[in-house]
Amino acid sequence: MKSRFSEKDIIECGCDEAGRGCLAGPVVAAAVIFPTGYTNSEINDSKQLTAKKRAELRHIIEENAIAYSVVFQSEDVIDKINILNASIKAMNEAVKQLAVKPELLLIDGNRFINSTGIDYRCIVKGDATYQSIAAASILAKTYRDEYMLKIDKEFPEYEWKNNMGYPTPAHQQAVMKYGLCKYHRRSFHLKCQQLEMFT
Repeated sequence: MKSRFSEKDIIECGCDEAGRGCLAGPVVAAAVIFPTGYTNSEINDSKQLTAKKRAELRHIIEENAIAYSVVFQSEDVIDKINILNASIKAMNEAVKQLAVKPELLLIDGNRFINSTGIDYRCIVKGDATYQSIAAASILAKTYRDEYMLKIDKEFPEYEWKNNMGYPTPAHQQAVMKYGLCKYHRRSFHLKCQQLEMFT
């Protein structure tokens, strides 16, 4: 983690999402505001952490943040407005639901359409640079994984407990065998000819 805060004496909010590249399940965004001066060297890009460490840090983040919010956008919304717009919508709504209004948004990635009225910056690989973005990535990932484990019990044939809805070969083969269920994104469905490439 290179930077804790981008500016001093300003209320910054880190925003990130999880689940953009999945075949099934929602996209989840989180927004996190830490107290000025707060530091935790263990908070890092969620992809660099184990599931156990993410779970531990989730509780630490929630206990130490002055405000945080997590928002889900369903498969239906993703199919209606596309995954990029659904991710942006989720981040905007997460910011709007914060109990404390930030003065600057730090957005992971290079694209954002702002409906909050708050100044923002897009930072490529921001979850590896800013603590608040990394914290948002951890919350988004853990809340989404928790949801995928829940619906895995309803549809165990897709092995979501192992792939969390991402297009692993096993998940794609299960789609070929069993077809789509209600949690699959229709706009993400790969045709059988494409799926055969992974068998």
